[in-house]
Amino acid sequence: MNDSTQGRSWWKRLSGGLKRTSSQLGTAISDLVSKRKLDADTLEDLENELIRADLGPDFAVRIAAALGGGRFEKGISPDEVRDVLAGEIEKVMGPVAMPIEISARPFVILMCGVNGSGKTTTIGKLAAKFRSQGKSVMLVAGDTFRAAAIEQLKIWAERTGASVMASEQGADPASLAFDAITAAKAQNIDVVLVDTAGRLQNRAELMSELEKIVRVMRKVEPAAPHAVLLVLDATVGQNALNQVDIFGKTAGVTGLVMTKLDGTARGGILVAIADRFKLPVHFIGVGEGVDDLADFTARDFARALVGVE
Repeated sequence: MNDSTQGRSWWKRLSGGLKRTSSQLGTAISDLVSKRKLDADTLEDLENELIRADLGPDFAVRIAAALGGGRFEKGISPDEVRDVLAGEIEKVMGPVAMPIEISARPFVILMCGVNGSGKTTTIGKLAAKFRSQGKSVMLVAGDTFRAAAIEQLKIWAERTGASVMASEQGADPASLAFDAITAAKAQNIDVVLVDTAGRLQNRAELMSELEKIVRVMRKVEPAAPHAVLLVLDATVGQNALNQVDIFGKTAGVTGLVMTKLDGTARGGILVAIADRFKLPVHFIGVGEGVDDLADFTARDFARALVGVE
């Protein structure tokens, strides 16, 4: 498959995956502006709809200002609103759309996130992506609280041709990470993906364990982890903002992966997160398939989110 075919295929999945968000936004915009002038009341109603789509109050105010800046006193079409909205979203998302750069060997990626965010599945999909690029990969089953997570990672390792390091349920994840990185250095592994237990951000003891994993890793490899990726579930909406805040302070999050954008009308939350935290967004997921996790691109996301072809 050539690059242009792959691009079209991903665009189809992305725009299809974001259909719930774009349909809700599109209907709201059409209902608001089709038969009304773009006066102060209309702009306020539009702000409210953007906030309802989880785009965030600060962003909503900026959109209203951009639309009400003197160009549209008499009226505006829904398509014009969508074009302006897509352009403003792209402005916010452009600076955070960054591919992850594998800059060391082994390049250690610590994966964190709450239960149910799709973290272990995301690790498997990332393993497949790195393996397709010819890189050797080790998966580390650091979610030792759940036997199912350990088994799931072993299946992904087998499926992708990655190696796997795992202990018994209940083992110390920091010790496992220590052993894994030691082995990865000896074996010249390119990428090490370390799973962690789903952290409830209000559970101090679990957060302190995450800090311990990082501390112990650095005894083997002082620069590890080279990346700390927080996996976010788009369906949780505003709760994702709190997760970024807490994990950022605790685990030193360096980048984001957002999953399940196809399962919600709240895809705008990624815009609010980018606007507030300015953290790199490396990957987004719009389905269960291994190819439904892709590098984040601002223009495609912005246009798909508002339903602009």
